[in-house]
Amino acid sequence: MELIILDRDGVINEDSDEYIKTPEEWVPIPGSLEAIARLSHANYRVIVASNQSGISRKLFTIEDLNQIHEKMHALVKDAGGSIDAVFYSPYAPDDNAHCRKPNPGMLEDISLRLRASLKGVPMVGDKLSDIQAAQKAGAQPILVKTGKGQATLDKGEGINKVPVYDNLFSYVENLLGNE
Repeated sequence: MELIILDRDGVINEDSDEYIKTPEEWVPIPGSLEAIARLSHANYRVIVASNQSGISRKLFTIEDLNQIHEKMHALVKDAGGSIDAVFYSPYAPDDNAHCRKPNPGMLEDISLRLRASLKGVPMVGDKLSDIQAAQKAGAQPILVKTGKGQATLDKGEGINKVPVYDNLFSYVENLLGNE
């Protein structure tokens, strides 16, 4: 079984500078649920790795986050796919936590818990921090233009030789071809 790691906000669902605080605010990006379903049908283990500093900022609770993830799992299931696990960091950037992207701790934890090497494993993100975490953990960074992706691309820093796609759906189409 192949492994793929996806950032959440800006890759699977629409991002917001105001944070995604409730299930109602969690809105899938067109094509993302279908992309995850395709990955599931192609025997990929889909793992979500997401910074969720809104918890430490007291903008929402872990219970709220669990409800958001319940909605995400249900909509992915309705589309015919599944997410095998969700990893998140509740820390703010100033906390300098090893598990918060751009640090590799969350991805290293995924590798440990799944007993899987991340060498060559795609890590799809929309921010420089996603790219940096993937690089530090030995995964293959992929940038999508959704969410903060276009702004990340426009800055151009730290993304040399990183493959860029319009969105998760176009990346998965390219990855799987006509499987």
